Amino acid sequence: MNRLENKVAIITGGAQGMGAAHVRLFVEQGAKVVLTDLNEEKGQALAAELGDNVIFVKQNVTSEEDWNNVLAITEEKFGQVNVLVNNAGITMAKSILDISLEEYRRIVDINQTSVFIGMKTVAPLMARSGGGSIINISSMNGLVAGAVGYTDTKFAVRGMTKAAAMNLAAMGIRVNSVHPGVIATPMVVQEDTKAAVETFSAQIPLKRVAQPEEVSNMVLFLASDESSYSTGSEFVIDGGLTAQ
Repeated sequence: MNRLENKVAIITGGAQGMGAAHVRLFVEQGAKVVLTDLNEEKGQALAAELGDNVIFVKQNVTSEEDWNNVLAITEEKFGQVNVLVNNAGITMAKSILDISLEEYRRIVDINQTSVFIGMKTVAPLMARSGGGSIINISSMNGLVAGAVGYTDTKFAVRGMTKAAAMNLAAMGIRVNSVHPGVIATPMVVQEDTKAAVETFSAQIPLKRVAQPEEVSNMVLFLASDESSYSTGSEFVIDGGLTAQ
Protein backbone atom coordinates (compact mmCIF):
# COMPACT_ATOMS: atom_id res chain seq x y z
CA MET A 1 0.00 0.00 0.00
CA ASN A 2 1.32 3.44 -0.97
CA ARG A 3 0.67 5.57 2.08
CA LEU A 4 1.24 8.88 0.23
CA GLU A 5 -0.55 8.11 -3.03
CA ASN A 6 -1.80 11.28 -4.77
CA LYS A 7 0.07 13.55 -2.35
CA VAL A 8 2.58 16.24 -3.31
CA ALA A 9 5.29 17.11 -0.80
CA ILE A 10 7.92 19.84 -0.50
CA ILE A 11 10.99 18.78 1.51
CA THR A 12 13.62 21.40 2.30
CA GLY A 13 17.25 20.45 2.86
CA GLY A 14 16.48 17.28 0.94
CA ALA A 15 19.75 16.70 -0.90
CA GLN A 16 21.55 14.72 1.80
CA GLY A 17 21.39 13.31 5.33
CA MET A 18 17.97 13.00 6.94
CA GLY A 19 16.36 15.09 4.21
CA ALA A 20 17.44 12.65 1.51
CA ALA A 21 16.08 9.75 3.59
CA HIS A 22 12.72 11.55 3.78
CA VAL A 23 12.71 12.12 0.01
CA ARG A 24 13.47 8.46 -0.76
CA LEU A 25 10.77 7.12 1.55
CA PHE A 26 8.13 9.57 0.32
CA VAL A 27 8.76 8.57 -3.29
CA GLU A 28 8.68 4.89 -2.34
CA GLN A 29 5.29 5.49 -0.72
CA GLY A 30 3.77 7.11 -3.81
CA ALA A 31 4.31 10.85 -3.28
CA LYS A 32 5.43 13.39 -5.82
CA VAL A 33 8.26 15.37 -4.22
CA VAL A 34 9.82 18.78 -4.71
CA LEU A 35 13.17 18.58 -2.98
CA THR A 36 14.96 21.83 -2.27
CA ASP A 37 18.49 22.58 -1.13
CA LEU A 38 21.41 24.92 -1.73
CA ASN A 39 23.55 21.93 -2.75
CA GLU A 40 22.65 21.83 -6.43
CA GLU A 41 24.97 18.96 -7.37
CA LYS A 42 23.61 16.52 -4.76
CA GLY A 43 20.04 17.68 -5.20
CA GLN A 44 20.06 17.21 -8.95
CA ALA A 45 21.74 13.81 -8.59
CA LEU A 46 19.11 12.56 -6.12
CA ALA A 47 16.24 13.81 -8.27
CA ALA A 48 17.72 12.14 -11.35
CA GLU A 49 18.15 8.88 -9.45
CA LEU A 50 14.56 8.81 -8.18
CA GLY A 51 12.82 9.59 -11.47
CA ASP A 52 9.93 11.65 -12.81
CA ASN A 53 8.07 12.01 -9.51
CA VAL A 54 10.88 14.15 -8.05
CA ILE A 55 12.08 17.58 -9.06
CA PHE A 56 14.92 19.59 -7.54
CA VAL A 57 14.71 23.33 -6.94
CA LYS A 58 17.68 25.27 -5.63
CA GLN A 59 16.48 27.27 -2.62
CA ASN A 60 17.75 29.58 0.07
CA VAL A 61 15.14 28.86 2.74
CA THR A 62 15.66 32.29 4.33
CA SER A 63 14.47 34.02 1.13
CA GLU A 64 10.77 34.79 0.70
CA GLU A 65 11.40 35.18 -3.05
CA ASP A 66 12.87 31.67 -3.21
CA TRP A 67 9.87 30.26 -1.33
CA ASN A 68 7.50 31.88 -3.82
CA ASN A 69 9.54 30.39 -6.65
CA VAL A 70 9.35 26.90 -5.10
CA LEU A 71 5.57 27.21 -4.79
CA ALA A 72 5.18 28.42 -8.37
CA ILE A 73 7.24 25.51 -9.72
CA THR A 74 5.37 23.02 -7.54
CA GLU A 75 1.99 24.27 -8.72
CA GLU A 76 3.10 24.28 -12.36
CA LYS A 77 4.57 20.77 -12.19
CA PHE A 78 2.24 18.94 -9.80
CA GLY A 79 -0.75 21.26 -9.32
CA GLN A 80 -1.05 21.10 -5.53
CA VAL A 81 0.74 20.88 -2.20
CA ASN A 82 -0.37 18.45 0.50
CA VAL A 83 2.74 18.13 2.66
CA LEU A 84 5.56 20.45 3.74
CA VAL A 85 8.59 19.12 5.60
CA ASN A 86 10.66 21.98 7.01
CA ASN A 87 13.87 19.98 7.32
CA ALA A 88 16.64 22.45 6.43
CA GLY A 89 18.79 23.55 9.35
CA ILE A 90 22.29 24.07 10.70
CA THR A 91 24.06 23.66 14.02
CA MET A 92 27.05 25.31 15.69
CA ALA A 93 28.76 24.04 18.83
CA LYS A 94 29.94 27.32 20.35
CA SER A 95 29.61 28.80 23.82
CA ILE A 96 27.45 31.90 24.27
CA LEU A 97 30.76 33.64 25.11
CA ASP A 98 32.28 32.74 21.74
CA ILE A 99 29.46 32.97 19.21
CA SER A 100 29.25 36.25 17.30
CA LEU A 101 26.03 38.17 16.70
CA GLU A 102 26.40 37.51 12.97
CA GLU A 103 26.70 33.76 13.57
CA TYR A 104 23.75 33.79 15.94
CA ARG A 105 21.53 35.63 13.47
CA ARG A 106 22.49 33.16 10.73
CA ILE A 107 21.32 30.22 12.87
CA VAL A 108 18.07 32.04 13.66
CA ASP A 109 17.46 32.83 9.98
CA ILE A 110 18.04 29.27 8.77
CA ASN A 111 16.54 27.26 11.64
CA GLN A 112 13.70 29.50 12.73
CA THR A 113 12.77 32.26 10.30
CA SER A 114 12.78 29.85 7.35
CA VAL A 115 10.16 27.71 9.07
CA PHE A 116 7.94 30.76 9.57
CA ILE A 117 8.31 31.81 5.92
CA GLY A 118 7.69 28.27 4.69
CA MET A 119 4.49 27.80 6.68
CA LYS A 120 3.16 31.26 5.81
CA THR A 121 3.89 30.80 2.09
CA VAL A 122 2.69 27.23 1.69
CA ALA A 123 -0.51 27.39 3.77
CA PRO A 124 -2.75 29.19 1.20
CA LEU A 125 -1.89 26.72 -1.59
CA MET A 126 -2.22 23.79 0.82
CA ALA A 127 -5.66 25.03 1.84
CA ARG A 128 -6.71 25.21 -1.83
CA SER A 129 -5.63 21.57 -2.10
CA GLY A 130 -8.11 20.64 0.63
CA GLY A 131 -5.75 20.85 3.61
CA GLY A 132 -2.60 18.98 4.45
CA SER A 133 0.23 18.35 6.87
CA ILE A 134 3.19 20.51 7.86
CA ILE A 135 6.04 18.72 9.62
CA ASN A 136 8.68 20.88 11.27
CA ILE A 137 11.94 19.13 12.10
CA SER A 138 13.04 20.40 15.51
CA SER A 139 15.40 18.39 17.74
CA MET A 140 15.62 16.83 21.18
CA ASN A 141 17.28 20.20 21.87
CA GLY A 142 13.87 21.73 21.33
CA LEU A 143 13.01 19.98 24.60
CA VAL A 144 16.25 20.07 26.61
CA ALA A 145 19.40 22.20 26.60
CA GLY A 146 22.14 22.00 24.00
CA ALA A 147 24.31 24.49 22.14
CA VAL A 148 23.28 28.14 22.27
CA GLY A 149 21.66 29.25 19.04
CA TYR A 150 20.73 25.71 18.05
CA THR A 151 18.74 25.07 21.24
CA ASP A 152 17.05 28.48 21.07
CA THR A 153 15.87 28.03 17.51
CA LYS A 154 14.72 24.44 17.99
CA PHE A 155 12.64 25.52 21.00
CA ALA A 156 11.24 28.27 18.76
CA VAL A 157 10.28 25.74 16.08
CA ARG A 158 8.40 23.79 18.73
CA GLY A 159 6.51 26.93 19.80
CA MET A 160 5.78 28.07 16.25
CA THR A 161 4.43 24.62 15.48
CA LYS A 162 1.85 24.90 18.26
CA ALA A 163 0.84 28.46 17.32
CA ALA A 164 0.55 27.60 13.62
CA ALA A 165 -1.45 24.47 14.42
CA MET A 166 -4.06 26.65 16.11
CA ASN A 167 -4.03 29.22 13.28
CA LEU A 168 -4.37 26.67 10.48
CA ALA A 169 -6.64 23.99 11.93
CA ALA A 170 -9.77 25.58 10.45
CA MET A 171 -8.14 25.31 7.01
CA GLY A 172 -7.68 21.56 7.43
CA ILE A 173 -3.93 21.93 7.89
CA ARG A 174 -2.19 19.95 10.64
CA VAL A 175 1.17 21.11 12.04
CA ASN A 176 3.45 18.91 14.15
CA SER A 177 7.09 18.91 15.19
CA VAL A 178 9.58 16.02 15.12
CA HIS A 179 12.40 15.90 17.68
CA PRO A 180 15.27 13.61 16.67
CA GLY A 181 18.10 12.73 19.04
CA VAL A 182 21.48 11.55 17.77
CA ILE A 183 21.10 10.35 14.18
CA ALA A 184 23.71 8.51 12.12
CA THR A 185 24.05 11.07 9.35
CA PRO A 186 27.41 11.56 7.56
CA MET A 187 28.06 14.71 9.63
CA VAL A 188 27.65 12.77 12.89
CA VAL A 189 29.54 9.58 12.06
CA GLN A 190 32.51 11.05 10.18
CA GLU A 191 35.92 9.83 11.33
CA ASP A 192 36.77 12.77 13.61
CA THR A 193 33.51 12.42 15.58
CA LYS A 194 32.88 8.68 15.36
CA ALA A 195 34.63 7.76 18.63
CA ALA A 196 32.83 10.50 20.58
CA VAL A 197 29.47 9.38 19.19
CA GLU A 198 30.16 5.76 20.15
CA THR A 199 31.04 6.84 23.68
CA PHE A 200 27.91 8.98 23.93
CA SER A 201 25.76 6.07 22.69
CA ALA A 202 26.32 4.32 26.02
CA GLN A 203 24.25 7.08 27.69
CA ILE A 204 21.26 6.45 25.42
CA PRO A 205 18.73 4.08 27.01
CA LEU A 206 18.46 2.10 23.75
CA LYS A 207 22.30 2.02 23.61
CA ARG A 208 22.61 3.18 19.99
CA VAL A 209 22.14 6.15 17.70
CA ALA A 210 19.21 6.19 15.29
CA GLN A 211 19.35 5.60 11.57
CA PRO A 212 17.92 8.40 9.35
CA GLU A 213 15.21 6.03 8.13
CA GLU A 214 13.84 5.78 11.67
CA VAL A 215 13.15 9.51 11.64
CA SER A 216 11.74 9.26 8.11
CA ASN A 217 9.22 6.66 9.25
CA MET A 218 7.84 9.14 11.80
CA VAL A 219 7.75 11.91 9.19
CA LEU A 220 5.92 9.54 6.84
CA PHE A 221 3.30 8.82 9.51
CA LEU A 222 2.70 12.55 10.03
CA ALA A 223 2.51 13.19 6.28
CA SER A 224 -0.03 10.41 5.78
CA ASP A 225 -3.72 10.35 6.63
CA GLU A 226 -2.91 7.88 9.41
CA SER A 227 -2.12 10.86 11.67
CA SER A 228 -5.32 12.71 10.75
CA TYR A 229 -6.16 13.69 14.37
CA SER A 230 -2.66 14.80 15.40
CA THR A 231 -1.82 18.49 15.36
CA GLY A 232 0.21 20.86 17.54
CA SER A 233 2.17 17.96 19.02
CA GLU A 234 5.77 16.86 19.51
CA PHE A 235 6.97 13.49 18.22
CA VAL A 236 10.24 12.48 19.88
CA ILE A 237 12.75 10.05 18.36
CA ASP A 238 15.70 10.03 20.76
CA GLY A 239 16.07 6.49 22.07
CA GLY A 240 14.82 7.62 25.48
CA LEU A 241 17.36 10.38 26.12
CA THR A 242 14.86 13.05 27.17
CA ALA A 243 12.91 10.57 29.29
CA GLN A 244 15.79 10.21 31.78
